[in-house]
Amino acid sequence: MENKSLNKNLHKANAAKKDEFYTQLADIERELKNYKDQFRGKVVFCNCDDPKESNFVKYFSRNFEHLGLKKLIATHYKDANLFTQESPYKLEYTGDINGNRMPDPNEFITKMISNGDFRSEECIELLKEADIVVTNPPFSLFREYIAQLMEHNKRFLILGNQNAIIYKEVFRFIKENKLWLGYDNGGIKWFQVPENYDIETESRIKIENGIKYFSMGSVVWFTNLETTKRHEELTLYKKYTPEEYSRYDNYDAIEVSKVFEIPMDYDGIMGVPITFLDKYNPGQFEIVGSNRGVDQDPNGIYGRGSHLNSKETFKRLFIRNKKVKN
Repeated sequence: MENKSLNKNLHKANAAKKDEFYTQLADIERELKNYKDQFRGKVVFCNCDDPKESNFVKYFSRNFEHLGLKKLIATHYKDANLFTQESPYKLEYTGDINGNRMPDPNEFITKMISNGDFRSEECIELLKEADIVVTNPPFSLFREYIAQLMEHNKRFLILGNQNAIIYKEVFRFIKENKLWLGYDNGGIKWFQVPENYDIETESRIKIENGIKYFSMGSVVWFTNLETTKRHEELTLYKKYTPEEYSRYDNYDAIEVSKVFEIPMDYDGIMGVPITFLDKYNPGQFEIVGSNRGVDQDPNGIYGRGSHLNSKETFKRLFIRNKKVKN
């Protein structure tokens, strides 16, 4: 019984370690520069960020005055299974006289009552105080994390895996135009990881100046902050022909395997890769469903896998071009 309990704790510790990614400052700066006017007078909460390590905390403390922030809050999570002695703590920062650059975060840190989990009552009370949440949440808890933000009606800018687009808990907000993507999406991003982080694919690990980094593709910014990008119209150049665009076996829709091949003149439903969301303009297109998640459509039309010539296609969003008249 004792060994079983130990194995369970070790498994939890390993899972927590796999979720421990630290976003690089350059990636944060590249994305955040697009929203600076939306932060003026706001309380920012980084609720998955060790104030002593997080580059989100560094960014907001260094740019506190420039952004016109009212307050910065960050919370540290302590997993009891990681066998560390340090108690969880939080940072509450309202600016200082040293150029608003927080010379020592320890001056603004106090101990927490709970373990710092974003789901704890203590963290939820801090969430209620916040205007905007900005962080890199645990990917394994992404569904739960998004649900909490929506429940409390919070503005946010967070990193997540591109595949989360078709999670039923996430997709419904995308479909209802309550959630979209930010600016710097796709490609490869490198995240700082603990020294003892291991993975079989060694090519995805690099060490610079004694710091270990892990590469991840298909990481995107999810947000409900306003962007200019989502109002840019996607330029279409191809015309529809039945010969070039196959129809699904089980949907009244055509397959469009590449976003740039969306026909300019087709008025019906089209299945497109989930990467389409990075080009999505709600004034130009309507998202009507996806081929994942049986619970996403009360009419029972969408949510099933999509098939071409009896073979299932990859993940697809179903869209309609609003600019083409029936």
